[in-house]
Amino acid sequence: MPEYCVTGGTGFIAAYLVKSLLEKGHLVRTTVRDPGDVGKVGLLREFGGAKERLKIFKADLLEEGSFDEAIQGVDGVFHTASPVLVPHDDDIQNYPCSFLRGSITPRMFKKANTVKRVVLTSSCSSIRYLDDAQQVSPLNESHWSDPEYCKRYNLWYAYAKTTGEKEAWRSAKEKGIDLVVVNPSFVVGPLLAPQPTSTVLLILAIVKGLRGEYPNMTIGFVHIDDVVAAHILAMENKKASGRLVCSSSVAHWCSSQKGDNNPHSMDTTKIATLGLPPFKTIEEMFDDCIKSFQEKGFL
Repeated sequence: MPEYCVTGGTGFIAAYLVKSLLEKGHLVRTTVRDPGDVGKVGLLREFGGAKERLKIFKADLLEEGSFDEAIQGVDGVFHTASPVLVPHDDDIQNYPCSFLRGSITPRMFKKANTVKRVVLTSSCSSIRYLDDAQQVSPLNESHWSDPEYCKRYNLWYAYAKTTGEKEAWRSAKEKGIDLVVVNPSFVVGPLLAPQPTSTVLLILAIVKGLRGEYPNMTIGFVHIDDVVAAHILAMENKKASGRLVCSSSVAHWCSSQKGDNNPHSMDTTKIATLGLPPFKTIEEMFDDCIKSFQEKGFL
């Protein structure tokens, strides 16, 4: 049974990955910035099999060599961690630096001779932002967001994801790393952690009416279960290669509004051909998410 490392273990996708891998009987390592933060890390220790098969390591994307111990001796790495610090101004010059340093770099794997494959979590944001998105839709793995388009519309998250993924591919080629990239759209699903994080916070704010209006945005949505399944397939299926679009339906946040100026659709033929079951519907993913809000007392 292969042993895997999941970076950024307290993240939304990463925590689900750790849980799923433990359920499958794997030895699992995960990295967190502060193993002593019980509020965040305690959840990981409660997963079934964690006591016997989970090791938690301290690591920081911006500290050289901090991942050496965690990935030494493992068979594969799920690299989900990435610093996404969205600026509130137009200064893009310094923003990508921290993100790029968090992508796959040769120095990160200089002591990881046992690693057979790295699965990187990227985003559909590195695919869908281009001037002719509507004309070339459905968008697939061959499409890349245009950094100039991203800068023009202050889409710093998409800019960072695009430049970060390209840097990962460059570094993987330089080091000879077998890299497979999963590109999820907006991830929705039930909470695992005691407090909502990342994208789930936006959903909670909308449901509770804390946000004045729905985002005027047309995007793809995907259930967290499908994202986890896609990552594991990317790691374990020998035929998996390159980028893998992972997205269910594309929709506008509010059906009564018109979409933004970048309508599109996503082609998921590649990942379906590899054996990923049909994606869960938007109704299923939001029902599961809202039900978990209710169970945890947020609604």
